Amino acid sequence: MRTQVFGPPESWPSQDLIAFSDEFDLPMTLAAYCSGAFPMPLHEASFEARMGWWSPMRRGVIELGDLRVTRSLVKSARRYTTTIDVAFDEVLTRCADSNRPFGWIDDDIREVFTQGNREGVVHSVETWDAQGRLVGGLYGVSLWGLFAGESMFHDAVFGKDASKVALVRLINELRDRPDGTALLDVQWLTPHLASLGASEISRDDYLERLQLALAAPQTVWSGRRLPGDWQLERTA
Repeated sequence: MRTQVFGPPESWPSQDLIAFSDEFDLPMTLAAYCSGAFPMPLHEASFEARMGWWSPMRRGVIELGDLRVTRSLVKSARRYTTTIDVAFDEVLTRCADSNRPFGWIDDDIREVFTQGNREGVVHSVETWDAQGRLVGGLYGVSLWGLFAGESMFHDAVFGKDASKVALVRLINELRDRPDGTALLDVQWLTPHLASLGASEISRDDYLERLQLALAAPQTVWSGRRLPGDWQLERTA
């Protein structure tokens, strides 16, 4: 696998967008993640390039012990069950809904990440209600001790807190790693993610932690169907 695909980090500009390219495929994408960057299309930019590559100066992460589980989330979770990699295509489709504000998932992203799921490096977590409806979920890239979250969704009618329940399942899977080296990357800190316990670290700190995560064993994904309140403890 190619690493440092964009050159040494010391040469990167002091801004979130570090490169752009016409090339975009799965090997380049995985090399980018191993370098500390991720793809996001330049749909509304003046650049003619196909893809932008980003490494935020302030990187959003969720420390596994910092997840905020409210009383409301505990109550909501009891209505759901969660699975892993049962409905990846549907999760991706729901995340890519063009009616969502600030949508960025285009056909290129869908093709590459679907290939990644087939090859076992991209995973989804699904949340289901009692009627068997998919009401929430998330997906992201799993490389050794790194999980890079890409997008999440919830059904506005039937899925209150359903994306949060998927996040709880994800964090519990990462907590099950025996070495305790998991790094959960959420790209940028948003008010929504901050409310769940996400925080920011510098690019340099992220790259240091990334190297530790990439030297760790691969995460093993269970795929079991579990109730939404599995290992769910209220912290706020």
